[in-house]
Amino acid sequence: FGSGRGLVRKMWLCCNSSRNHKFSALQDDLEQLIESRSCGPILIRLSWHDAGVFSAGPLKGGCPNAAMRFTDGGEGAFDANAGLPSLALKLLEPITLKYCPDFISHADLWTLAANVAIRVMGGPVIPTRFGRQDAQSSKESVESQVGRLPDGDKGVSHLREIFVPKGFDDKDIVALSGAHTVGQCHLAFSGFEGQWTKNRNTFDNSYFKNLLTKKYTAEKTSKGCPQHREADGTIMLISDLALLEDPSFKTHVERYAADQDAFFNDFKSAWMRLQELGCPNLRTEF
Repeated sequence: FGSGRGLVRKMWLCCNSSRNHKFSALQDDLEQLIESRSCGPILIRLSWHDAGVFSAGPLKGGCPNAAMRFTDGGEGAFDANAGLPSLALKLLEPITLKYCPDFISHADLWTLAANVAIRVMGGPVIPTRFGRQDAQSSKESVESQVGRLPDGDKGVSHLREIFVPKGFDDKDIVALSGAHTVGQCHLAFSGFEGQWTKNRNTFDNSYFKNLLTKKYTAEKTSKGCPQHREADGTIMLISDLALLEDPSFKTHVERYAADQDAFFNDFKSAWMRLQELGCPNLRTEF
């Protein structure tokens, strides 16, 4: 009986070691993809839009379930998600085919990819918990992006209407907005055009410094979308400049512009909660 128990333990340890080795290989593959293709920002957006549809307000439900894999309807066809199925998922495809769904769910992969991207680009190290369940069809999407994902051409009240039902306060809203320190708006996908900071693949507090120091001029893109542009070509959306209009929001902008560690700490807290919305019983160990 004792030797049998010992054999079971050896088998468990061997299996666990094999999984740990494969998980390390997965992280290496993600790092190589992000560094070689400079695609960290779109992987962050993929995770954000997968999780961000959750609401516990007048609208109910939603969770990170990788429903965007299906483009016949639902989240994969939302205007707010334009470019994610065609670009982000295409970039991830070799890794997806290698690891999903037997080793890791699509939803967990998207979550992990975003967190690896944030770290690779110089941002905080964000722990990932696992156990998200994948949607099996577009029918498992939420009904609409309206009231669930923020619009770049709206202001203070809209930001709170979107984020408060997800459980976020003003500090969280400003911290999460700081993800705009990386990436850019693509005219073909969003109607907006330009990048928020000069170094769109560096995750730091430049976004907040720009808000406080640069002077932006209102303009409309060729798609007719209102935005603001600085002389150096960087932009801010109406939803970005709203962070300066509200005294509560502005307090956090000023704090993050002066203290990058404070931004990283608050972003990490809010981002982890965002990625776990609607997903109970996640596990720390892979």
